[in-house]
Amino acid sequence: MAPPADDGDHPMALTVQAVGSLDEVAREDWDRLANPQGAEYDPFISWDFLQALEQSGCIGEGTGWLPRHLIARDARGDLVGSVPLYVKSHSMGEYVFDQAWADAYERAGGRYYPKLLTAVPFSPVTGRRILAASADLRHALIQATCDMARRWGVSGWHVNFPAGEQRSELATAGLLPRIDRQYVWRNRSYNSYDDFLADLSSRKRKALRKERTAAQSGITIEHLSGEELRPEHWDVFYACYQETGSRKWGFPYLNRTFFDLLHQRMADRVLLVMAKKDGRYIAAALNLVGSHALYGRYWGKLEDHPFLHFELCYHQAIDAAIARGLHRVEAGAQGEHKLARGYEPTEVHSAHFIENEGFGQAVGQYLEQERAAVRADIRAQDADSPFRKDLPV
Repeated sequence: MAPPADDGDHPMALTVQAVGSLDEVAREDWDRLANPQGAEYDPFISWDFLQALEQSGCIGEGTGWLPRHLIARDARGDLVGSVPLYVKSHSMGEYVFDQAWADAYERAGGRYYPKLLTAVPFSPVTGRRILAASADLRHALIQATCDMARRWGVSGWHVNFPAGEQRSELATAGLLPRIDRQYVWRNRSYNSYDDFLADLSSRKRKALRKERTAAQSGITIEHLSGEELRPEHWDVFYACYQETGSRKWGFPYLNRTFFDLLHQRMADRVLLVMAKKDGRYIAAALNLVGSHALYGRYWGKLEDHPFLHFELCYHQAIDAAIARGLHRVEAGAQGEHKLARGYEPTEVHSAHFIENEGFGQAVGQYLEQERAAVRADIRAQDADSPFRKDLPV
């Protein structure tokens, strides 16, 4: 499918276009909207990150991720709004699961794919999705994207992991709200990992100390960022990444070229945690660093060692967040095992525009029930928290 590149004039004297590559948008213009001055910095919506996915071929023709980014210019031609947008021919790499919707729609005679998606490919991280300074501009962009979905004849538009007020703006515009959960560690002004442990119950505190002692036995752990990163570190990490991808998902989504570009462009935003045994690297975990959060992304190992996954991905991430004064660690999708390690169940969100009215009503009824079930599960998990019950709320 090849949607038109230009959709003409829109309210507020905006000219809205869909472009097939971020190469068509100046880096400084995109980043001015994606990470405006004074806002929390999000590495995943930066031009460097998203364009690296395109340049490396991880997304594009033949991948099921066809870039059609929405850009809006004012009467002077200045870029005033943008929406990361992809035409999807499948639902892989999204972490918001709508395959059951696709099956139901197609069994009823509809065509679910292609669909439009606003998200960071392969990254279940919460952040800004409608990139504009004012609520009025964001509303105009939301309406423009819905209009495009209708004109292009796709089944709908989906927005994964929107942050803050944008969730309510999407709901006000008529998109159906969905919730899921992730597990997030929060820094309650800790000065050390021991400060964090002091907030846990005695039994959980002892269990984590024992786990970390076992994980670090015979292991040297390194934190590498910026100029400390060398090609040999990326060689090991990529081998670990491929091992995890082939074992868990069938194939890894990202290629070596993407990680080379990440190193060239964003090394200062990378934290690679590596484990060495007998002088040889055996495991690695990749994190990206925002202004307020550490984002755990990928991990892998070349040999087994007790509790090493928990140590590199969760405990070392907490150490790094405390050392850097970050507010939280977002450790990615799924994983109830994170609960015992101080990561708390947290709502994450998506929003869905379904073009077919009848199917949209059915999905909306389902989502109402799903939201209640997810929130009940979160309350139950909160009640089983490892934190001391006498802590102030």
